Amino acid sequence: MLLGATLGALELRSEGGTTRLRARFPYGAETELAAGRREIIAPRAFADRIERGEDIHLLAGHSYDRPLASRGSGSLTLRDSDDGVELVAEIDPGTSWARDFLAAHAAGLIRGLSPGFRVQPGGERIERRGADLVRTVTSAAVFEFSAVTRPAYQQAQIEARNWQPVGEVIRRVLDRPAACRWR
Repeated sequence: MLLGATLGALELRSEGGTTRLRARFPYGAETELAAGRREIIAPRAFADRIERGEDIHLLAGHSYDRPLASRGSGSLTLRDSDDGVELVAEIDPGTSWARDFLAAHAAGLIRGLSPGFRVQPGGERIERRGADLVRTVTSAAVFEFSAVTRPAYQQAQIEARNWQPVGEVIRRVLDRPAACRWR
């Protein structure tokens, strides 16, 4: 399974005991995986499993023993378009790894988004561009997306926002300097 990430955004909002994550994995960005080896994920390359409603997970660090959300549990929704994949996940902090992920993200340690996929037979084009080989993935079975510390695609960054203006939370928000209130 190949793991990678690309230009994207991940936003977290906490409401009650659950944190809502919104993320975007855009298509068409190019990255250098290793010296002389580049990769591009083509528009709608992940469409097959997404459109069939297959179970896809959101994981912490590509680890299936640290799931954060899944389609099968009803805590993850995905929408595929020509521009990219949009994710919305409800993360319950009831597990130690979910709390660890949320704390690491809040500390600025986890900012990347990365898909785990397998290229389908005939689902890639490889071309030489100068001294580089460029692989364009046109069809791949995506099994999971992960929040990671260092994505293969440096443009795939995540962002969190905490927004709970009720009760104790509103008091904490208002006690912070205005420049820090929504971060």
